Parts: sequence; C-alpha cells; structure tokens
Amino acid sequence: MSTIRTRRLRTALIVPAMLAGAALVLAGCGARAGDTAQPAGLDSDVAAESCVDTSGDTIKLGFLNSLTGGMAISEQTVSNVLHMAADEINADGGILGKQIEYIQEDGATDWPTFAEKTEKLLTQDCVAAIFGGWTSSSRKAVKPVVEEHNGLFFYPVQYEGLESSPNIYYTGATTNQQIIPAMDYLASQGVKTLFLAGSDYVFPRTANAIIKLYAAELGIEIVGEEYVPLDKDDWTTQVSKIVAADPDFIFNTINGSSNVGFVKAYYDAGLTPETTPIISVSIAEEEAPAMGHEVTGNYASWNYFQSLDTPNNPAFIERWQAYPGNSGVTSDPMEAAYISLYLYKALAEAAGSFDVDEINAAAAEGGITVDAPEGVVTLDGENHHISKPGNIGRINADNQFDIVWSSEGFIEPDPYLEQYDWFPSDVRDALVAAAG
Repeated sequence: MSTIRTRRLRTALIVPAMLAGAALVLAGCGARAGDTAQPAGLDSDVAAESCVDTSGDTIKLGFLNSLTGGMAISEQTVSNVLHMAADEINADGGILGKQIEYIQEDGATDWPTFAEKTEKLLTQDCVAAIFGGWTSSSRKAVKPVVEEHNGLFFYPVQYEGLESSPNIYYTGATTNQQIIPAMDYLASQGVKTLFLAGSDYVFPRTANAIIKLYAAELGIEIVGEEYVPLDKDDWTTQVSKIVAADPDFIFNTINGSSNVGFVKAYYDAGLTPETTPIISVSIAEEEAPAMGHEVTGNYASWNYFQSLDTPNNPAFIERWQAYPGNSGVTSDPMEAAYISLYLYKALAEAAGSFDVDEINAAAAEGGITVDAPEGVVTLDGENHHISKPGNIGRINADNQFDIVWSSEGFIEPDPYLEQYDWFPSDVRDALVAAAG
C-alpha cells in the first residue's frame, strides 16, 4: 500500500472518532462558564444603540485582561503593553485627532466576569472598542455581548480557529499559522509518536481534534491525550501516562499557571527535553522563567519571538524594557496585543470614523496593514484575521528562543482550514458547533 493511500486510510478511520469527539467537546464545553452562546440577561432580538461619544477630544477604549486568578501570569503583560501602545499613540497625536482614554477592567480568570465587564464597558463606559482576553473561553464569553451591542473586540492570542465575527478582530494566530507549522516541523524532524497534554476547555480540545486529523495525514501516531482543568496544577497522574506511552514528543496546549504544575510533574517523573521534548503553544519568553524549573531544550511554536530579526523589533524591545511595569521580555501574545491597538488606529483612520459599521466597511475594502515588530502584517477584511510568519523556537539557557524553523513567508489566515483536504467538512461543522 502506498504512503498516500495509507494516510488516507488513517484519515478515513479517524474521522468517525473525530465526529464522536466533537460531540464530547460540545457536551464537555457547553456546560462550562464562558462557552455558552448567549450570556444571561441579553435579549438577542434587541440591539442596544451605541452610546460612544465622539464630540470631545478623547475617545474611550476598554482593556479587559485577567489581572487576578490563574491567567494573570500571562495576561498582566498584555494589559501593560496595551497601556504602552495607547501612550505611544497619544504622544503621536491620538486617533483621528483624539486622545485615547482607556478604562482597565479585570476579567479575573472568570468567563462570566468577562461577559459582565464587556457589557459594562459597552453600555456604561461607552467605549468605542475593547482589547484583551486570552483563553478561548474568555473570547467566547465576550463574543455574544459585542455582537449584541455591535461593539468591537480585538483579541490578541493564538487560538483554535473555526471562528470569525464582524465584531471581533484577531491579531493572534489561527490554526494554520501556529498548530499546522508546529506539526509540519515535528514531521520534518522524524517524529512518529505524539502525546497531547492540554487544559480542559475549548481551545485545547478543539486544537487537539485538529492535531489528531493532521497527525493521521502525516503518519504520526497519537499515543495519549490528557486534560486537567485550567485552575488545577496537579499533573502527576497524567504525566505518569506520558511516561508509560514513551512518546517522541509532547504537544502542550496547557494555559496559564497550570503549566507550572505540568513542568514540575514532567521533571519529577524523570522526563527531560533530551528524552521527551515538549512543544508548546502557550509558553513564551515571560512564562519560561516562571515555570519553577529550567526548561532549556524544549520548544514553542509562535509567530513572534523576542529573538526575531526584523527592522522594528529592536526598537520595540527597547521601548518595552523602558516602560514602567514591564516584564523585562517581549513575547508573542503581548506583541499581538500591541499590534491590535495599532490595527484599530489604522482601521478608524481608513474609515475616517469610530463607527463600527464604517470601520468594518473599511476593512472589507482591503489594504489595511500594520508595520509590526514581527513584520508588516496585512488584515484579511473578510475574516478579520491577519497574515503572520510561522516560527519554531527552542528555549535556551537564558529563557530566550533560538529560532530553528521559519515559514518561507507570511501565512495567510485560514481559520476554517478550508484549504486542507484532510479536514472534512462534516468534522469542521461538528467542531464549529462544539466550540460554540
């Protein structure tokens, strides 16, 4: 049997399991806070009229980040860099001649709080747009609220894809810009067995469903799959299963401080980057030294690294390291958050307005770019995602990333993976429904 035919057979065998798995994702995620389609208290038949005031010399924007709880380890820096971007834009004349007045809210790693704070920002504070979030559950909590009130939300973190909204702009990677490059890299390194470890919510479960399909196409065997709730740090039992499975690599979709418990259990079990390396999609320059153990030799898939050699990156790093409250290092999510405010500025100025419908019309016309630290990114006006470079980094002794692989050019966003033959439409539809 040929290699191509073998891979097709594997895909054919795995699709029914994917459909069943999608149903489990739907059952498992549907009851979780933040994964519901409609937050309580909102009437889907009545859209609130915007109260945004553009008559003065300021424009209000909302920043919504988890400053407390398990995700604060990552989201505090996103909040700080949004402040820096706002200060920079104000120093340069603001947006359409108006100074940014930002209102900071704490999502508190609690998805109903994200929904409540979003409604407050839109209906009481009357902000023109909201920036923030990290987990997909936080985004799923925000999404119906901004759609109900025709607000705008700029989301800065890589995610599982399978989503687009006229009220959300995505400046982090979608699946084909991070997950797919990571899998391509593993295949190029001869990886034959893979263990999936993730937090128990929508992003890891959906991402791993996609990973399993692509692994079948690549001839990589998934030898185990384990999840722990986002607010739990004990990975001892799950890591013992990794030891028993003895995979070539671990694909890590864990988020927040739960990574600390995972890394501890990993080393306590005798695993090392030399024997069982990890590739992560949520550990960046800031998280690496916070793991409580040296993680040199493990890998991450991102679009931006501090070590990236681009024209704008050195000045960006210098400005960040001079900014009050900085984390000392730059990272992909904070760079994507930084981009998000400049993207909003470009959109508003292209539209000549802060009106949401006019901003979306300007996006649809095309040609919106941002000269970002990762390079010049281009907005796709149809799906509201941006082009991004793909990069794989290996953690060095300084908790920086040596780039070991890069895409040939910028990767155009394909959030629904429509260009991939191994991703059947029935599985896509089931996963979209499961993700909410």
